[in-house]
Amino acid sequence: MANLEDFRRVADDVRNWGRWGADDEIGTLNFITADKVAEAAALVRKGTVISLGGDFGSSGPQGAFKYRQNPVHVMTVDGGDANTLVQYGPQWLRNAVASDISAYFADNPFRFNDDMIVMPLQAATQWDALSHVYYEDQLYNGFPADSVTSFGAYHCGIDKVDGTGMTSRGVLLDVVAHRGEDVFCRPGNPITPAELDDVAAAQGVSIGRGDIVVVNTGWWTRFLSTGNGAEVGAGLHWTCASWLHEHEVAAVAADNLMVEDPNPANGVEGTFLPMHMLCLRDMGLMLGEYWNLTDLTADCRQDGVYEFLLTAPPLKVVGAVGAPVNPIAMK
Repeated sequence: MANLEDFRRVADDVRNWGRWGADDEIGTLNFITADKVAEAAALVRKGTVISLGGDFGSSGPQGAFKYRQNPVHVMTVDGGDANTLVQYGPQWLRNAVASDISAYFADNPFRFNDDMIVMPLQAATQWDALSHVYYEDQLYNGFPADSVTSFGAYHCGIDKVDGTGMTSRGVLLDVVAHRGEDVFCRPGNPITPAELDDVAAAQGVSIGRGDIVVVNTGWWTRFLSTGNGAEVGAGLHWTCASWLHEHEVAAVAADNLMVEDPNPANGVEGTFLPMHMLCLRDMGLMLGEYWNLTDLTADCRQDGVYEFLLTAPPLKVVGAVGAPVNPIAMK
């Protein structure tokens, strides 16, 4: 296990504060230029569109954890309301809302349904904003941690990435196939920088500036078969932060809970989730979690093409420290 001195040496090496100016709030997304998007668009050759988003519902993986719950979907208007309110609304429901809604249904064929959802913004497939994790009272680029208040993140909120579109060249690194695992990368063997290089070489792809790296650990495929959101799998070793920095990657996502390996024995003594600290706070590099890579992995294995146009803009929630996303890969 590494110690805090090791961690601080890496943090000093990967820190991007000031690289794009003192006011920058999007970090490594600055690597995604117009030329990069044009390059990525040229990768669409056969017209295949693949969703990388998981379902937002009551059976999601967050039900296994106490601090975040699965989404709660509630109907606010439905077909039963249409019949009931037309017949009874003005008489026995003496509130303005019921009367107003019943008026939509009366004496005409128009009907509608409406609903709402209550959920943590990081309840399923999502991006971590740069304001999500910090240490020593500072966010990315040195912004004060107390600028995130009960009203939201004043600096580095998820809404700040809107101008990038989160669209770039995506590269899938299929660690499951490289290891020869049946379904997923089992715990106890974190994914190292050297292994990422080996996977890329075996697939015949390179990783370059502005790419969004997507790592298949097989966790989501395993979850779809077991429904066990608490099962632990392997993730990126914390030193992969240096690998991401050296390759000037724009963002990284994986199909598991934390992207990085959750085993404290493979981390840094005295810290929790050191790669989160390095990526979000020091590098300014966003993390995507709970991505459903099952269909994309199958397609890449079939045609041998592991690069694609990836578009993954988060829901633009002002001041949020993370947000849902339905990433789309196009080949």
